[in-house]
Amino acid sequence: MGAAMRRIHVGNALSAFGLGFTVPYLYVYVAQVRGLGSVTAGLVLAVFAVAALIVLPFAGRAIVRRGPLPVLLVALVTAALGALSLGLAASAATVLLSAAALGAGQAVMQPALATMIVDCSTSETRSRAFAMQFFLQNLGLGVGGLIGGHLVDTTSAASFTLLFAIEAAMFLVLVAVLATVRMPHAPRVAEVPGRSAGGSWKQLLGNRAMVQLCVLGFVLFFACYGQFESGLSAYGVEAAGISTSALGTALAANTLVIVVAQFAVLKFVERRKRSRVIAGVGLIWAVAWAVAGYAGLGHGSQAMATAAFISTYALFGLGEAMLSPTLAPLVADLAPTGMAGQYNSAFALVKQLALAIGPAVGGPLGASLHAPYVVVFLLFSLGISVLAVRLGRQLTEVQNQPALARSRVVTQGGAPAEAVAAAEA
Repeated sequence: MGAAMRRIHVGNALSAFGLGFTVPYLYVYVAQVRGLGSVTAGLVLAVFAVAALIVLPFAGRAIVRRGPLPVLLVALVTAALGALSLGLAASAATVLLSAAALGAGQAVMQPALATMIVDCSTSETRSRAFAMQFFLQNLGLGVGGLIGGHLVDTTSAASFTLLFAIEAAMFLVLVAVLATVRMPHAPRVAEVPGRSAGGSWKQLLGNRAMVQLCVLGFVLFFACYGQFESGLSAYGVEAAGISTSALGTALAANTLVIVVAQFAVLKFVERRKRSRVIAGVGLIWAVAWAVAGYAGLGHGSQAMATAAFISTYALFGLGEAMLSPTLAPLVADLAPTGMAGQYNSAFALVKQLALAIGPAVGGPLGASLHAPYVVVFLLFSLGISVLAVRLGRQLTEVQNQPALARSRVVTQGGAPAEAVAAAEA
């Protein structure tokens, strides 16, 4: 790794650390510590999603025109101000405004950092770079949540103020770390008369492979991440009788599998077609949902139900480790020259939509309709495999299996499937 890539990975770890440091405790902070009630606390969590959905369409255009680094620095300062003001806020209005700033800043960080990784990597090294990003993100989330949990005291608002102040400081440290990064020259899309932001979105929607990848991404995030802390946890408590400590163990098992297996899985993934890897993830998650079904609907002992539930989260972690070096590099390879920021933002927008809709659908379903909940998401997982196979038909050989590019000359940054296919013909 070059110096720029090392700093980018530090940025990923610090941003994830800040997220894990505070987000798990937002509900308790707003509802109980500030005494604003459960309705306001729920609105705060919704504001995070809404802010992301508002800013991401504009973030992609800004990254394309200005480059990812300036956009990232603005996002970091915005997030720092939001975190600090959230720790000092005492009324519902200031809490919601602060949450909006923090949510918007954190949302823009994702595509900006992803685009920086694209600019600092090649098609041969990109999968490993994104695997490292995912590894550090999970490590940062885990460490941040662990330290934050030991610092907070629900009887003291000052402890939460300290928590948010430390998060703001992390973002500002990250500004200092990244402000002097020397990014390699990356092509930019100049403003052309008559070309609007709507035109760039129209161009993206005209890329059939990217549209199919976005549909696939929505199903992936909806059926996995959108259920972790809502539907699946509610199902575990209500149907399987899982204790809160066992639920924490399951989440820890998910993170542990990712951290331990990430680079071993990478070696397996790099030699195989991306579409088949994603299809394999769908099958693994289908098994995970079947195991969850046994945990809540089987007639075994409580110990067996708990073990099965923890195994469900571990299997999800294995699938996540397979996706991290697959999805993000594929988005980059589908993007035309200079448009990686637009494509990364579009994919981040799809992820946010799935994360907003997933809990709203899965929470009530998992808490009350146990068997239908498991069946529905088992079918969603099998649907992932079907969509992945269909996506593979839209990809060129090199886009689907980058290892083939080692013996060829390919354009860094990727190109639309149609253009590459024509060139190869």
